[in-house]
Parts: sequence; structure tokens; C-alpha cells
Amino acid sequence: MSQIREQWGSKLGFILAAAGSAVGIGNIWKFPSMAGENGGGAFTIVYLACILIVGLSIVVAEFVIGRKTQLSPVGAFEQLAPSSNWKWVGYLGVAAAFVILSFYGVVGGWILKYIIDSLSGGFAIVSGNTEASGTVFNSFITSTFSPIIYQVLFMGLCIFIIVQGVKGGIEKWSKIMMPLIVVLLGVLAIRGMTLEGGMEGLSFLFNPRFEDLTASAIVLALGHSFFTVSLGMGTMITYGSYLNKKQNLVTSALWVIFLDTAIAMLAGVAIFTTVFALGANPAEGPGLIFVVLPSIFPQIAGGAVWGTLFFILLFMAALTSAISILEVVTAYFIDQKGWSRKKATIQFGSIITIVGIFCSLSLGGGINITGFLGMPFFDFMDYLSAKYMLPIGGMFTAIFILKKWGLSNYMSELKIGMDKMELSPLLVRSLLTIASTIVAFIIFNEIYFEITGKALIG
Repeated sequence: MSQIREQWGSKLGFILAAAGSAVGIGNIWKFPSMAGENGGGAFTIVYLACILIVGLSIVVAEFVIGRKTQLSPVGAFEQLAPSSNWKWVGYLGVAAAFVILSFYGVVGGWILKYIIDSLSGGFAIVSGNTEASGTVFNSFITSTFSPIIYQVLFMGLCIFIIVQGVKGGIEKWSKIMMPLIVVLLGVLAIRGMTLEGGMEGLSFLFNPRFEDLTASAIVLALGHSFFTVSLGMGTMITYGSYLNKKQNLVTSALWVIFLDTAIAMLAGVAIFTTVFALGANPAEGPGLIFVVLPSIFPQIAGGAVWGTLFFILLFMAALTSAISILEVVTAYFIDQKGWSRKKATIQFGSIITIVGIFCSLSLGGGINITGFLGMPFFDFMDYLSAKYMLPIGGMFTAIFILKKWGLSNYMSELKIGMDKMELSPLLVRSLLTIASTIVAFIIFNEIYFEITGKALIG
């Protein structure tokens, strides 16, 4: 455990890596779908307010904890609160990362398969036929061996990048993939807007429809503002631990949130202009990606090119998130157990891959270890992490600063690197209190729904 701590090579590299962690598959379909169905621009306004209040405060908090301790989540909480139970918040983050990557790697494999299908002209057989496209997708994910092969390939690439280290792996690849994500989205968005009828997609996404902005929509905005920036699983603590004292953590967090949100909105433009131009149903959620779009691309001039570009984009978004998740688990074994990076990454990357195989098999491969719960193991792991592990971790991080570590200690670390920028301790306390209260409500609302079958709101 006396190894020299790795560091980011540059401020830009850190921001791109952290933004890459936040930018995932959900940005490409979840935010646009929620905004389009829940008030368009009105939902976006509420979401931006939520992410500045909830997301920003906890992102900064995780950066501060990581930089202060120069340790991954478990070691960080142990150092700041020795001989206490707060270390379990760190363990929860590592466990959440393990759980999420197990099923996330499966989806990454699906995307790889669709890149190959698009390149080989495989989308042509489902042109204009979403029912046929749905049948093809369902047949693939419920098969036994094919999705596992692609999942293993995806996870192998994640392991390869993490073994290269912080500067030579995560930062190097983030500097390549993040600009490419922006460029590809920009090209796809411009192409969508040039299609006849494509501008209707912009109206669907951005025109404020306050009459559609219900209490349920506001809860959705609150929840997504928290989940979209990878909070509660120790990613930002781990990434923050590789920082030096020169970094302004507030401006870095603002950049991460700006890039995350901008990419989500740009994805909405690219997707919905294309969907509306071809008269498809925009309210399809994840089906929009794997069912609707493959049936649309062949109807566009140069459709094989546009389809391939889109799934390459989606693959890079998935990969930048996946490597950040694997780094949380790897960093724990490096910091707490003294393992080498190569040993930690390969061993636990392999274990996560094996768990992921059971996630894949639960969708139709004949093995479902959570069948007694009435849901596939894949869905259980998704539900467990998104509904409970992440929000609980984020909530307790805010509470830890307010009640255990202390706001004065927190502010002392936060101010380092900020130069002449001033932040009111009262403002910081208020934002952390609001953030923890909001997340506590989201958790309580979910538990109440599970017990009574009816949510308080939503």
C-alpha cells in the first residue's frame, strides 16, 4: 500500500475522463426520451435546475473527498473518519460499481454486435419494419452464447485500458473518445436536421410544454439529475484521488456537468430529428436504440454509414463509463490490499465478467438465479443499483460532510486551487442539505411504492 499514487497528466485529461464517466448509454436515449415525453423544454429547465442543485454539490463533494485523501472510497472514508462505520459508505460505492458493470458490460456487448450488423448491411432486412427489428433484437439477447461472446470482448477492452493506468489508459483513451463523441453527435445532429420533417423533432424535444410538466415529471428530473453524473458509486471520489492540489474542483465539476448535459441534448437532436423525419414513434425508451433506429437507418441515403457512426458513438459512450466503473473496483484493491494494478484489474474484471454472463443468461439463456423474485437477474442488478445503492451512497456522502467530517474541514480542502473564487459556507451547507434531503425523498418514495404499490409522487 506504499505505491506511488498515480496522477492525471493534465486538467483537460481529468475533465474529459470525468465527463466520460458521466456520459453513458443513458445520455444517448434516456434524457431525450424523458424530456420529449414530459414537457420538452419545460422538463429541460427543471432538469438543469436539479442538476445544478443536486448533481453539482455531490460531484464537488466526491472530488473533495478523493483529492483530500488520495484514496479510493473505502480508504477515503476510513482516513477521514477512523474507527467508525462510515467506511461502509465506501464499501457500498465499490459494491455498486461491481453490480453496475456486471450488466453494463452485457449492454456494451449488444452495441458491439450492432456495429458489426450495420457495417455488414444487416439492418437492410428490417428496413421500415420495427416489428421485425424487435424480433431480431429479442432473438439475439435471449440466445445463449452470442451475446456472451460480445460481452467478453467489451469487458476485455475495458480491462486492457485500465491495466494501462490512469494517465496511459483512462486519460489517453478519454482524450480520444470524448472529442469523437462530440464530433459524431454533431455530424448526426446536422444530418437529422437536414432530413425532411426533421425539425419537428427539435420542437418535440425543446419546445416548452408546461402543461405536460407533472409532479411525476419533476421527480424524474430529480432522479435523473442524480444518476446521470455517476454519483454514489465512488467514481468521482476515485477520479478525484488522482488530482493534485492545483485543480479548481468547482469549475471542473461545472465542466463535467456541462459536457454531460450538452451531449445528452445533442443526442436528443440527432435521434429525434431522424425519428420524426421517418415518422417513427419517439416514445420507445431503450427500444428506440436497438429496435426503432436500426429500422430507420436503411431508409436514409447512406444509411449504413450513419447507422455505423451512431453505434460507434454509442459504443464509445458506453466504454468511457465502463472503464470508470472498473477503476473504482481496481483502485480499492490497489489502495486497500496492496495489489498491483494488473492483478487487481484482470482478476476482478474477470469476476465481473462472469457475473455479467449470468446477467445475460437470465434474459433467455436458461439460467436465472433471481427467478424467484419474478425478474431476470439482469433487471435485478439494474434495479438494485439504480433504485437503492447509488442514491443511498450519494445521500450519505452529503450527510458525512455535514455531520461527521465537518463543513469547515470540507471548505478548507475545497478552497485549495480556487484562487480568488469565493464560496459562502452557508451556500455550500444549504446545497448539501437540499441535495441529501431530495435524494432521501427519492429513496423513501421508492420504498413506499414497493410496500404500498403506490408512490407518494410519480
